[in-house]
Amino acid sequence: QVQLVESGGGVVQAGGSLRLSCAASISIFSVNDMGWYRQAPGKQRELVASITSDGSMDYADSAKGRFTISRDNAKNTVFLQMNSLKPEDTARYYCRMSRWTVYWGQGTQVTVSS
Repeated sequence: QVQLVESGGGVVQAGGSLRLSCAASISIFSVNDMGWYRQAPGKQRELVASITSDGSMDYADSAKGRFTISRDNAKNTVFLQMNSLKPEDTARYYCRMSRWTVYWGQGTQVTVSS
């Protein structure tokens, strides 16, 4: 059973930064599709950023220029560096892995105060 464990969330003031981590219980070296999603209360879960096995990245418009996704295959970990945070970034952030099937972590809460 694949497990994804997110960490790094917290409460931060607007303009601040957080770095989220997603540790996988298996090797992610050949996993082509890993990403971060978020879900705010009353809203649908949405893609924030994704990264392929060759390092290609994709971002939601709301994340471009502020967030950076990266992966460390040796540590089986995917990161999301979030800078210039805004109150509208407040949500629960989930790690997702697509490897024959889709796996989700339990999420980590990010709260940005104004």
